[in-house]
Amino acid sequence: MSERLEALLEANRAAATPIAGMPANPRRRLAILTCMDARIEPLSSLGLQLGEAHVIRNAGARVTPDVLRSLALSQHVLGTDAVLVLGHTRCGLHGATDEDLAEAVRRGGGDPEGLRFLPFDAVEEGVRESVASLAGAPALRPDTQVWGAVYDVDSGRVSEVAR
Repeated sequence: MSERLEALLEANRAAATPIAGMPANPRRRLAILTCMDARIEPLSSLGLQLGEAHVIRNAGARVTPDVLRSLALSQHVLGTDAVLVLGHTRCGLHGATDEDLAEAVRRGGGDPEGLRFLPFDAVEEGVRESVASLAGAPALRPDTQVWGAVYDVDSGRVSEVAR
């Protein structure tokens, strides 16, 4: 077993928190779409606790087919009725192009064939695009509330940018 995996498993043994009896349905009936950036902890940033919201993460908090699949299940199977799209400042997709990002993948030895990276020129713009993609999405409940906000990685503050 790798040392990194062993370190993770050891940390789990020390920090494991039983969740037996906690329902899968989020208590606040909320789903959060946010970026995969390791600097963001969406639950604590919004004053939420474990079990209160679903969190879906990907590069840039962008709406992709897999995000729609997850949100459809979150709503129709597990009862959520609202989505917060939470972008953040200093995101790696900000100001890049699909071509730039594909080239970075090639330089790292990967094949970007068929991938779209969905970069944006401004974080607020990216969040608004994601909110617009979700508003009225056929897979979601017609009464879904969709909001957009930006997390400032320097201050930790969240500001609304779209409804």
